Amino acid sequence: MSEMPVVPSSEGPEGETLVRSRQRVADHGEVFTPVWMVEEMLNLVRDESGRIDSRFLESACGSGNFLKPVLARKFSTVQSKYGENEFEKRHHALFSMMCIYGIELLEDNVIECRSALQDMYANFLRIDSSDIWYQAGQVVLDSNIIQGDALTIKTSSGDPIEFPEWGYLGGGKYQRRDFRYDSLTQRSSIQGTLFELFEEQQLFVPTKTYPPKSVQELAL
Repeated sequence: MSEMPVVPSSEGPEGETLVRSRQRVADHGEVFTPVWMVEEMLNLVRDESGRIDSRFLESACGSGNFLKPVLARKFSTVQSKYGENEFEKRHHALFSMMCIYGIELLEDNVIECRSALQDMYANFLRIDSSDIWYQAGQVVLDSNIIQGDALTIKTSSGDPIEFPEWGYLGGGKYQRRDFRYDSLTQRSSIQGTLFELFEEQQLFVPTKTYPPKSVQELAL
């Protein structure tokens, strides 16, 4: 008699849904990481996970189980540093989201992840969909959360995955440069982290550089 495949429980210890369906587990190996485990992992890099400009890439981000608590930690830092300055609070909140990246194979997860992060951002700034800050956030998430395959390093349409490097220049201006993900993965043999040391490593040449833009210009 052949053995039945082992399928993880659909719920975590606190009632979290960890599996959408047995078919998705079989087809894609889709099992979501429980919140308690995410928090314990992030606590191992507590300083980085709360730093506004630290960059996090989740190569199988699902609906955002890792990215949501990272963004929450960044927002906590923004509030503690800039809570009394609405101009800086808003610009650093957007910059926090600019520093979070994800790749996900399944379209419904991509949509859910973007929506969850956008809701967190909107609630933090107390804005709605008519606000230019909300619209700028959508532009960022559409660029940073990609539907694709991290193994083939291609998007769902078969193009090479590219990610934007966002920088906050101060004074309400942001700088964007796009890089191919397959080039970024070559950094594994070079000291540093994602998007660091580009000037020293000429290998990492942006595919496109944009002029500095304000929130109003990003939202267009």
